[in-house]
Amino acid sequence: MQEVLERKQIKNVDFNIDLAQSFGIYKNNTEFSLLDYASSVNISCGFHAGDPMTIKNALLKAKEKNVVVGAHIGFDDIQGFGYRPMQLAEDELEALVIYQIGAMMSFAKTFKMEIEHVRPHGAMYRQAAEDYSFAKTIAKAIQKCSKWLVYYGVAGDITSAVGEEVNIPVAQEVFLEKNYNTDGTIDFDRKDNENIFASINRLKTLLATSQIDNIAGGKTIVTADTIHFSNKIANAQALIKQSKDLITPVPVNYKNACLSGWVE
Repeated sequence: MQEVLERKQIKNVDFNIDLAQSFGIYKNNTEFSLLDYASSVNISCGFHAGDPMTIKNALLKAKEKNVVVGAHIGFDDIQGFGYRPMQLAEDELEALVIYQIGAMMSFAKTFKMEIEHVRPHGAMYRQAAEDYSFAKTIAKAIQKCSKWLVYYGVAGDITSAVGEEVNIPVAQEVFLEKNYNTDGTIDFDRKDNENIFASINRLKTLLATSQIDNIAGGKTIVTADTIHFSNKIANAQALIKQSKDLITPVPVNYKNACLSGWVE
């Protein structure tokens, strides 16, 4: 199935970043440098990263900055930080997702906060981008936790179809540094392009036309509800700062909830 899209100007878009990407002695001291420029954050739930104090600090920082909070779910793989693929039965995957979301929802409530979305991490994210059944299992597990939660997934047919079949609000996500195929899917095996000038030009084109340049030298129309900014790439703070100079990010959670019919 190829979704029929049209070129149009993007007037609203979310900037999301990851927090609590640490565990024990393994610290990420740069992640908070992006917080002033984001409109939503994905907080690790303790499986691929995140320990109790790290998660607590991330929640409190997000509350201080008044940004939307989401659960960043992943495989139980702290040594590999969630980047090693795992083959799980459907019920195992469902349990893994529900456990992490439930923990984050409870933790957030102790600070009078609510999580608004769920985003897979690393190998789980890639598998959800490439395997419809896998993505649908994640979405159904999310919905069992709360029908209000927005599923953040890679922009394209799989995320769109999962949203329709499961009847869950979705946010289609794009990257400024990833390599895109002509059909709008990501070539995860290619090295990211970390050139800020190229990324900013890509963002300008995306905002003006809903198009992103592809590996064939052309352009592909995509749906972009949110843009993920990784603190792992070089000059990440400069990139998100310059991006915010082009457009002020806004959260997608309420907009997508309205479109899904959950909110009138």
